Amino acid sequence: MVTSLASVVNQALPQLSAISDEAASRKPAPNKWSKKEILGHLIDSAANNHQRFVRLQLTPEINLPGYDQDNWVRLNRYQHKEWTDIVTLWTAYNQHLSMVIDSLDDAALGHVWHSPDGDVTLEFIAADYVRHLTHHLRQIGIET
Repeated sequence: MVTSLASVVNQALPQLSAISDEAASRKPAPNKWSKKEILGHLIDSAANNHQRFVRLQLTPEINLPGYDQDNWVRLNRYQHKEWTDIVTLWTAYNQHLSMVIDSLDDAALGHVWHSPDGDVTLEFIAADYVRHLTHHLRQIGIET
């Protein structure tokens, strides 16, 4: 991966911490996510991908479902949580996933998740996880 997850987290944390709860709560439009909800979405992504990272090292194929991101964000009620709590959870989870990704078994990188959108390898999922995370951090205004 071009940029390691640990590096992204370390660069993003001071920038995320500088955002006020009020600013993090603002929605750019009624049907758009606030910064709280975007970072919450990244926590949901971490939870879903954590399963994939571990399970694909244990078996050559998995058939896990995708997830309904809007309902995950709504049901986890990120908009109603304190920004500092969301940042703390996002940071801790991604520090853990950084270690998981950096320790992936090379022999398992070709293992396949039969996703609802098609087959993808563990190697692709790990690289895409970091790309997805940095994409959403840029939506929040974070540059890594």
